[in-house]
Amino acid sequence: MKYFSLDFEANKIASLTGVSRQSINRILLALRDRIVYLCEQESVFEKGSVEFDESYFGAKRVRGKRGRGAKGKHIVFGLIKRGGNVYTQVVSNCSVNELYPIIASKVSPDSTIYTDGFKTYDGLVDFGYQKHYRVQHGNNEFANGHNHINGIENFWGWAKMRLAKFRGISKKTFYLHLKECEFRFNHRNEDLYKILLKELRKSPLKLS
Repeated sequence: MKYFSLDFEANKIASLTGVSRQSINRILLALRDRIVYLCEQESVFEKGSVEFDESYFGAKRVRGKRGRGAKGKHIVFGLIKRGGNVYTQVVSNCSVNELYPIIASKVSPDSTIYTDGFKTYDGLVDFGYQKHYRVQHGNNEFANGHNHINGIENFWGWAKMRLAKFRGISKKTFYLHLKECEFRFNHRNEDLYKILLKELRKSPLKLS
């Protein structure tokens, strides 16, 4: 638990503890599964300034296909309240029908919304989000006073850098690793070991 809280990889934890890599993997899988549950319990956005953005995770590159046109990557949508928490979700195509239910379940209509110029966000006003500001990256406008999405973009950068150390994450476990990034970010100023220890004393892990 302490080594996991310090963000050590499974092979290093196995080496330090003398526990088999297979057993460590089972424990970490159960821990990450519990973290997903904890993220869903605490991911509530109150009224305030919220940034939306989508991102693409994965090492595979196709020549001429980058960003929203990239293939073979995990597509992720994220929300971050300025000065607060982040919420992430794996999505299939960033369509209106897919993103709006996520937005509506997490963000109050009287919040101030900041996005880039992606066309999916065009109809936010129609869904009751009257205070919607855009950052037009195509015009080299990355920040203009409060009009930016630096918070969520910084989170994406940090999450990608952190996940790179695993040297490839399977499609099956990517969501667990993503939510772990979310959990670590949201509790970055707290003692993660104490948080998890309290949770597991209340409800111990069940290993499959």
